[in-house]
Amino acid sequence: MAADRDAPSPAEQVGRLYEQAESEAAKATERLVGSGGFASLLGQLAENTAALTKLSGDGLDLMLRNLRLAGRRDIIRLSRQLARTEDKLERVLQEVEAVRDRLDREADGHPLVPSAGERPASGVRSAPAARRAGTRSPRRTAAPDNGASSASPPLPRKSSR
Repeated sequence: MAADRDAPSPAEQVGRLYEQAESEAAKATERLVGSGGFASLLGQLAENTAALTKLSGDGLDLMLRNLRLAGRRDIIRLSRQLARTEDKLERVLQEVEAVRDRLDREADGHPLVPSAGERPASGVRSAPAARRAGTRSPRRTAAPDNGASSASPPLPRKSSR
């Protein structure tokens, strides 16, 4: 009976085997992680992941382009174009403000710009209005109510003889 008391119980044997297996696995893992092969494997894994990500992005862009939808490149190109247009518009607005300020300062001496409180004569038009007046096309007249066309009849076709 004394031998039975000194013998470890099955639970203690399992615990000791578990700790032994854990320490051996830890040593093996440290040897594996410390090797150059593991570092090489991690590098290849990172390269492959980056390549797959790029391929999937390119594939999605191609699919969107084939569906005639705007892709990432299209959106970026349009945003740059919009930014350039906004910059140009801002410069134009600054120029317009500068011209208005200059006209406000020179208003009394300019023949086409009325002085403060003075209204132009009814028959006198400003220079831009005069320029625009000659460029407007006449408006079409409304079609008669009886269904007849107000346009001239079509010209007869020339024969090919």
